[in-house]
Amino acid sequence: MTDGLKASQIKGGIRPSKSFDEGRVCKDETCNTKLSIYNKRDHCFNHAPVKYPRVRGRILQETA
Repeated sequence: MTDGLKASQIKGGIRPSKSFDEGRVCKDETCNTKLSIYNKRDHCFNHAPVKYPRVRGRILQETA
């Protein structure tokens, strides 16, 4: 039984985290929150515009 299967380790590069400029501040005029270098948005969490998730399926319009 020398013709058995032999496992090998999966090799692949680990991609570094995407980062943005240091020292960025929230775009809201009244906010001085410093943004993380990993935050791709221009606003902090408290001032970010509301984003609604994608709704799957059809949305039926009510007929009145």
